Amino acid sequence: MNLEIKSLHFSLSDEQKDYIQKKIERIRNAENMIVDFLITVTKDANSFCAEATLNFKWGVQAHVQETAFEAVEAVDKMMDVLRNKITKEKEKYEQRR
Repeated sequence: MNLEIKSLHFSLSDEQKDYIQKKIERIRNAENMIVDFLITVTKDANSFCAEATLNFKWGVQAHVQETAFEAVEAVDKMMDVLRNKITKEKEKYEQRR
């Protein structure tokens, strides 16, 4: 799995990067299904937007975006939605096989 974490309009602290890595551990069971995983955290005027784009090995792409007042909160929300999306996509793939 190719993992890339980016920030726009601010710099992620080491603590924030560690927190994101810790959250990614929650989906390690899906690592063999994912080819590319891009996380982007963007700071707007008064909020943060966390986005994730996944490319699955069977050619499907998933995109999730969540917004919150704190970067950590936005990442939490995004990872919760992402975990559900991965589960649903895995189920769809297994049904097609």
